[in-house]
Amino acid sequence: MARSPGASLRGVDAFELSEIRTTLEASGRPFHEIVRSHDLSVGLYVLPAGGEDHQAPHTEDEAYFVISGRARISVGDKDRSVADGSVVFVPADVPHRFHDIDAELVVLVAFGPAEYTHRVDHDRGHPHQPQRG
Repeated sequence: MARSPGASLRGVDAFELSEIRTTLEASGRPFHEIVRSHDLSVGLYVLPAGGEDHQAPHTEDEAYFVISGRARISVGDKDRSVADGSVVFVPADVPHRFHDIDAELVVLVAFGPAEYTHRVDHDRGHPHQPQRG
């Protein structure tokens, strides 16, 4: 049975990377959200070799899992290389971007809670405050 990306399978959502890439390419955008609930959103982010990452800090914590590609990422004042299998955590409101993209970068991105959930707080002048242990 054919289904579109994002279709539910009786309580289990399952997706194929090739289908998500097709949807993403048709949109002409570098990011496509795959899953969204109040507490989590997940998407695919693809940047071409030599491309530029124009994202701004997000209002939620996020984690990146590099499916494929090679680049560097700056998070705050830290900078490191990333490649297939790298996982990077970015706290809410911290400036970050990929740069020096040597090979097409395909990244699974997870936001917790869902992307822009805290935007209303930000708009009211109350940015997210990370919890300190």
